[in-house]
Amino acid sequence: MTARTTFAAVAPWAAAALVLLLAVVSLLLGAADVNVWALFTDAEAWQVVTVSRVPRTAALILSGAALAVAGLIMQHLARNRFVAPSTAGTVDAAGLGLLVATISFAGSSIMVKIVIAMLFALAGTALFIGVIQRIQFKDVIFVPLVGLVLGGVFAAIAEFIAYRFNLTQTLSIWMNGDFSGVIQGRYETLWLAGAVALIAYLFANRFTAAGMGREFATNIGVNYRAWMTTGLVIAAMVTAVVVVTVGAIPFLGLIVPNIVTLMLGDNLRRVLPTTALTGAALVLACDILGRTLIYPYEIAVGTIVGVIGSGVFLVLIMRRRNTYAAA
Repeated sequence: MTARTTFAAVAPWAAAALVLLLAVVSLLLGAADVNVWALFTDAEAWQVVTVSRVPRTAALILSGAALAVAGLIMQHLARNRFVAPSTAGTVDAAGLGLLVATISFAGSSIMVKIVIAMLFALAGTALFIGVIQRIQFKDVIFVPLVGLVLGGVFAAIAEFIAYRFNLTQTLSIWMNGDFSGVIQGRYETLWLAGAVALIAYLFANRFTAAGMGREFATNIGVNYRAWMTTGLVIAAMVTAVVVVTVGAIPFLGLIVPNIVTLMLGDNLRRVLPTTALTGAALVLACDILGRTLIYPYEIAVGTIVGVIGSGVFLVLIMRRRNTYAAA
């Protein structure tokens, strides 16, 4: 048994233990003083935990895990490590869809808004795939730059519409993930994102085959077009659910899959559980950091993940450029 195989077997358990530890810290952290012993004697402390802390912690875990899985699938299907919901225009398209749903269907349920945001996210991602398929020389860094440009176009359109309807501040809140308002009854849609991520794991081998290209997938009996579409739908649905429920979390779907695959390899079924758990751990850690830096106030998770993610993104780009230079 090689060292990488041994590490791959241990990694999911280590990531799960880290998530559990950070979840306990998250449950006990907040403006209200709550300790373990108070839960058995103080009804108010128990209510704080069940109504606010548990939903918030669950939302952090579900969002981080689902977005990391969505990013991993997109990277496999696009065969590019720098493709993710935040670098393919998916997040910005979902935000535009949410804005349109809010304006056109103001009294609609959250599920209606999720469906509309998902359709916009799917259309934006499909447009990105269509553009890069027509590029003759697909440089590994040029491809996500195309996605960032498309995302900028979607964001500009959303900003213009938001300005016309006096929703600029609301749009800015949507595009920066914030869990401070998560309470019981206002996060449950994230379980849908978790369920979709689980479905992705069940069909991981099909996505791996589709990611190898049309010819390879067809030769082993896998419907390339169907599984490409399924993967894009999963990424769009996860992105839409997270954006509608808690807001956008930039670069999460980019950096976590890259870090995990660098350590564990590219076997999708093997790395997917560790990717999901690492995504959950990162969001939990950033939320804890945001709640302690200016306690009792807090910094939005999207801000902290964005700062960390942009830094890691630059490191990955430089690393890849250095690899090309050495070759």
